[in-house]
Amino acid sequence: MIASAVRSKHIRLAAAAVASVFAWDAALSQALAKVDGPEVNWRFSTWGKPRAFTDGVEHLGKRLAEETGGKFKLKVFYGEALSKARENLDGLKINAFEAAHFCNFYHPGKNLAYMVFSLPFLPLGEWKQSVAVRNELPKHPALKADLDRWNAVHYASTLLPQYEFMGKGKPPLKLEDWKGLRVRAGGGIGDAMEKLGATRQTVTATETYTAIERGTMDAVSFPFSYAHFAYKFNEVTDWYTANMSPGTAECPMVFNKTAHEKLPPQYKKLLESLRDEVTQVFIREYEKADKVNVPKLEKTHKKVVYDEATLKEFHRIAGKPVWDKWIADNKDKFDAKGVFDAVWEIAKKAK
Repeated sequence: MIASAVRSKHIRLAAAAVASVFAWDAALSQALAKVDGPEVNWRFSTWGKPRAFTDGVEHLGKRLAEETGGKFKLKVFYGEALSKARENLDGLKINAFEAAHFCNFYHPGKNLAYMVFSLPFLPLGEWKQSVAVRNELPKHPALKADLDRWNAVHYASTLLPQYEFMGKGKPPLKLEDWKGLRVRAGGGIGDAMEKLGATRQTVTATETYTAIERGTMDAVSFPFSYAHFAYKFNEVTDWYTANMSPGTAECPMVFNKTAHEKLPPQYKKLLESLRDEVTQVFIREYEKADKVNVPKLEKTHKKVVYDEATLKEFHRIAGKPVWDKWIADNKDKFDAKGVFDAVWEIAKKAK
């Protein structure tokens, strides 16, 4: 019994010591905090698994905790745990969570002006221009109105790289080879591919693997190369385009407007100050992914490279005609021409 009592005493002392250490760590963290404020717990809704696309928001959560001594917590919920990918804007509107990703082409009718980012052949290939356009254009009244309807505010772009295709079966070595192919391509990229005779299919990223595997889809366009590997499309395909670059899309990080407005000024200022860090994380991770993934693809897949004449013809067929149609279709809904022109103006200044 004496031995038992001694062990019990030791256990209590050990527990007290551990509790003391945690309390000391918490106190130290609070003391080192650069930004003081209230306890805040934000939930971030996204889909899929951790990858380059989500490294920016994970970094933001880490830095918010560091700068506030753990008082501002941002937790990322993966796998559509809080909302379906197509319904994140709806969730923000009803205050179901405080922040989320959304992809413009998942629901074109919900974000008409944001669809400009999915037009083909925009000047978004270079990082400097891409950063400038994607983080400046959301200040345009038309894009702000898009998010206002969903009780949302723009924070930062995820800077999706230029898209390329991965496919299964006979590779499209010439533009005419795309005729009849079933392709996953959203927004203006889908319009461009239809100009080549392809059949557009719009499914979410998480639905695409099965479609390719079962043969109900021939090719998929995704940000090259991180997304193809993140969703393991390389496992069910055998060719890829290396320089088609039909365009990209926009899947920004956005905040619930109600939650954002409730933040104290020092927390709002902190979020703004961390945006550039988040941007650099995305660029670093996308470039890192290419260094690992591209050499693997070159060993396992047929690489399709188009010559300059072919690319010019693609631009002629699917560039300006798609731009003009988008502007005409939306001119009575918002200042479509002004939004389109702003893309080029911002990109030009960023050179």
